[in-house]
Amino acid sequence: MASLIAELTWLLTLTRSHLIARRYFVVNGFDGALTMLGLLVGFYVSDEVKLPVVISACLGVAIALGMSGISSAYISEAAEKRRELRELEKAMVTDLRQSAHGRAARLLPVVIAFVNGIAPLAISLVILLPLWAAPLLKPLALPPLESAFVLALIIIFLLGVYLGR
Repeated sequence: MASLIAELTWLLTLTRSHLIARRYFVVNGFDGALTMLGLLVGFYVSDEVKLPVVISACLGVAIALGMSGISSAYISEAAEKRRELRELEKAMVTDLRQSAHGRAARLLPVVIAFVNGIAPLAISLVILLPLWAAPLLKPLALPPLESAFVLALIIIFLLGVYLGR
C-alpha cells in the first residue's frame, strides 16, 4: 500500500496532476458546500420539516454529487491523459505505454476522479454533522439547521483560504 501511494505521488508530481487534483477538490468542495447550503436554506424557510427528511434529502444529493464528480472527472481526465500521451509519443517518436507517462495516463484519471467525487461527498457529510448530532446532543448552541448553515459558511470560507494560499 505504501509503495502504491509513493508511486501515485511520484506520478502526480511527474505530470503535475497534483495541481489538477487540488483544483478539483476545491471546485467540487464548493459545489458540495453550496448545494448543502441551498438545501438547508430551502428547508429552513419551509414550514416545519422533520430532521430525518432533511438528512435523507441532503444525503441523497451528497451521494449524487459524489457520483457525478467521479464519472465526469474520469471521462474528461482519461481522454485528456490519452491525448497528452499521444502528443508526447508523437514528439518523442516512440511508444510510451509502458513508461511512467503511460502508467500515469492509466492511473491518474482514477485518482483525480476519486478526489473530484470525494470532495463534495465528504464536505456535505461534514455539514450534515449537526443534523445527525442533534438527537444525541440536546443542548446545541444553535438549532440543527442553523448549526449546519453556519458550518457550511465556515467550510466555504476555509476552502477560499485554501485556494488562496
